[in-house]
Amino acid sequence: MSVVLGYDESPGAVRALRVAIEVSSAFGEPLVVVYGAAAPGAVGEEYTAHSEAVHEAGRVALGHAVRVADEAGVRTTVELVDRKPAEALIDAASRHAARFIVVGSWGESPLRGALLGSTPHKLLHLSPTPVLCVPTEP
Repeated sequence: MSVVLGYDESPGAVRALRVAIEVSSAFGEPLVVVYGAAAPGAVGEEYTAHSEAVHEAGRVALGHAVRVADEAGVRTTVELVDRKPAEALIDAASRHAARFIVVGSWGESPLRGALLGSTPHKLLHLSPTPVLCVPTEP
């Protein structure tokens, strides 16, 4: 089994990383750090530049998460996936037999999350794998 973490360097994701490391360490399981890198819109000449920028941001974020996990002695696997974040996390959880999917929240209201389709909101409703949603720090 494993623990899957959705990571994008947002304040909620940074806190979720700490929790995911604690859970992975407690269960002695590897941490799979996932960055869903689907660029918005799939047409137009700006798409390639936007996609490259999203991928670079993902590589930087994943590198940070791996360094923090390594310092804590937690084994990691990283995935930079060309899918929307919720889809990427559900797929990774299935492929890695995840015990949990860990994600951070941005502190937005439940109504806003429902209307705009936040990743935690989508996961809570669509994922067959249990979701651990870590709130932002006060």
